Amino acid sequence: MTTSDGLDDRHQIIEALNLLAFLLDHREWDRLDEVMTADVEAYDEVGLDAVVATKLRALLGGCGPSQHLLGNYQVAPDGDRATSVCRIRVYHQGAGARSDLFFEVFGEYHDTWVRTAAGWRMAGRRMATTIVRGDIETLQPG
Repeated sequence: MTTSDGLDDRHQIIEALNLLAFLLDHREWDRLDEVMTADVEAYDEVGLDAVVATKLRALLGGCGPSQHLLGNYQVAPDGDRATSVCRIRVYHQGAGARSDLFFEVFGEYHDTWVRTAAGWRMAGRRMATTIVRGDIETLQPG
């Protein structure tokens, strides 16, 4: 389906993935409902509030800057549902006394999507890690 802005379903989902990466890197937790459903199942949690509080704030809130790089998108729309896989490289820099630390992850995001009145929203996410570099302590609050 093509929207008034000219983007087809595949491109709308890619734009949503890119927006999510931006929101995570900029810690804009209050905007995640622009990308995820209220009952999203992601990062081993169920529900947007739990995902943000238990996983995202807990991990990203304790480190310094991060950068989510996404690519090699595979998007398969099927009516009002879709799946996507994209490759990831996520870099985390330490904060404060841990600013000399880094933690980097390579892998894939495997996502499920639903079409809503507001556009495509992520209903599920599973992360498959292939390479880990650095110190996991980078993600701990200093």
